[in-house]
Amino acid sequence: MIGVFYPGGSLVHRAPALLKLGLLAALVTAIALQHSVLVLGGACVLVAGIVALARVPLRLLWRQLVPLLWLLAIAVPVQLLLAGWELAVTVALRLLLAVVLAGVYSLTTPVTETLDAAQTLLRPFRRWIDADRVGLALALAIRAIPLLGEIVAEVLDARRARGAEGSIRAVAVPVIVRALRTADHLGEALVARGLDD
Repeated sequence: MIGVFYPGGSLVHRAPALLKLGLLAALVTAIALQHSVLVLGGACVLVAGIVALARVPLRLLWRQLVPLLWLLAIAVPVQLLLAGWELAVTVALRLLLAVVLAGVYSLTTPVTETLDAAQTLLRPFRRWIDADRVGLALALAIRAIPLLGEIVAEVLDARRARGAEGSIRAVAVPVIVRALRTADHLGEALVARGLDD
């Protein structure tokens, strides 16, 4: 789901990426530092208001939350046993709210705007950091995640077609080989464009 953008004309869509990044960082930090279940309940209302204001499909937000549910299924019972219900609820709410806020950001902000914002933030440090190269690295990292997912899906399909469903090696070896081959091609393309120093 990283890099998924849902086009729209809401106030959240139109807000500058730098402003959204700043608000995201501030809200997630405030939520992470909060220990009161009551205050986190109020934060739930605030986040629900942001989701409504952004007018993004709830099914897309839900798809971003599903992987987190596995983590919560393990973390919440452990916290419940070791530290009590209040800490368990606090941990669950912190994680859920942070992921929903990050999801709203990614759904309302194109990757290109995020990269431009990151480059703008890094420009004052240009003496030590090449903002353009960091932006390129971020773009490549964001692109690599779905690309790796595609490679894994293709290998799994091929494995099923060969009837090798029980073998982990039948997945791991082709995925690693194809990922390394893709990285080599990408490196060659960057060198050809003069980005090899």
